[in-house]
Amino acid sequence: MEHIAYCDAKEKELQSLLDGTKTMLIRGAAGRKLPHGRVNEGEVIYLLENAGSATVRARAVVSFAWFSEKLTPEASSQIVKEHIAPLKLSAAQVKRWAGKRYLCLIGLADVRVIEPFAFLRTKSMDDWICIPSIKDVMA
Repeated sequence: MEHIAYCDAKEKELQSLLDGTKTMLIRGAAGRKLPHGRVNEGEVIYLLENAGSATVRARAVVSFAWFSEKLTPEASSQIVKEHIAPLKLSAAQVKRWAGKRYLCLIGLADVRVIEPFAFLRTKSMDDWICIPSIKDVMA
């Protein structure tokens, strides 16, 4: 499985991943939605910014993946606080993720710039897309 993950453009998340100051992505929701349970160590994640261009600019390899069971708001907030350094979250991002019932923490290694390419976006508005191969969605 391969993945496409959107990075927060306003928070310069992709740049932080590329310069190594951020080494982990977080996703969370009230229910178990993507990528919960669908990411494995060694898989490739293609990265782009949520700025509307649909242009993939980087890739990374999953170094670890952790998925929570159902959490209380307090437990969720504690997990976010415990991982604040590798996540490099702003106050707004902490507010967004802390308190979610389900959290996913995805560690990234070998984050690097690649030759940019566009991909064929589906109608899904999700910020994480699982695909068998990136070649299936290249424009």
